[in-house]
Amino acid sequence: MTFPVWPVAALLGSLVSLSIGTSFAKSLFPAVGAEGTTLYRLVFATLMLMAFWRPWRRSWVWADAWPLGLYGVTLGVMNLLFYNAIKTIPFGLAIAIEFTGPLAVALWTSRRASDLVWVALAVVGLGLILPLPGASDALDPAGMAFALAAGGCWALYIVFGQRVAKRYGGMATPMGMLAAALVVTPFGLYEAGSALLNTQWLAAGLAVALLSSAIPYTLEMYALNHLPKNTFSVLLSLEPAVGALAGWVVLSERLSTSQWAAMAFIIGACMGSAGSAGRRSANSPSSP
Repeated sequence: MTFPVWPVAALLGSLVSLSIGTSFAKSLFPAVGAEGTTLYRLVFATLMLMAFWRPWRRSWVWADAWPLGLYGVTLGVMNLLFYNAIKTIPFGLAIAIEFTGPLAVALWTSRRASDLVWVALAVVGLGLILPLPGASDALDPAGMAFALAAGGCWALYIVFGQRVAKRYGGMATPMGMLAAALVVTPFGLYEAGSALLNTQWLAAGLAVALLSSAIPYTLEMYALNHLPKNTFSVLLSLEPAVGALAGWVVLSERLSTSQWAAMAFIIGACMGSAGSAGRRSANSPSSP
């Protein structure tokens, strides 16, 4: 069996593009705020995905609004929360904290006592970055709360996303993104106002959407179609580390030794959980 070079490269490229795009997005916060940057990302990404999928070719009914709306609202709120988190805490650590959401979903569906090991690793990781009084590297409590809330939304996004993907296929993505853009637009307009129309920031917002949404989504879809699900999940668990490196290179964000250790524990928990899920899937009887 040959090593899947191109699918692995595509997934790693997706992580790099997403991390660079999000790091670049953070540099827009002084101009249009976290809410304005979120608006740029989702609105431009919606336009790109609409042009690609052309969902107007399908007949839609009002009954479709509820599942797609839940999916889109969760996506929009998740982006708002995450961008507000990285206003005050390092990018890589925000991703690591947010990863507790999908980790919780994976462990919730598990019935194996051995998977409690991954819970313990995640708890240790979070414990290492708690904002303890007097700690020189303490994280902002509000930033951590935003990241944890974003993780909760990510967990819901997985649940709702699976439902609409089964029902609508790829068409769910642009429609969900449209709902997400509608959710964040009032917040972005309130925060940034007419600054959003500045051509310099518009061009930067387009770059954020391209690097953070369009390119990663395309590469992830290719990788997902050519890699086993557990392999994909294990490699995806590297995102906090890639984000930390991007934050260091693009934003000069440096992490302490304990923060790197915390991220390593959380990444280990995510990889272990993904690997365990893959083994459970391989050992389960095939569907008729």
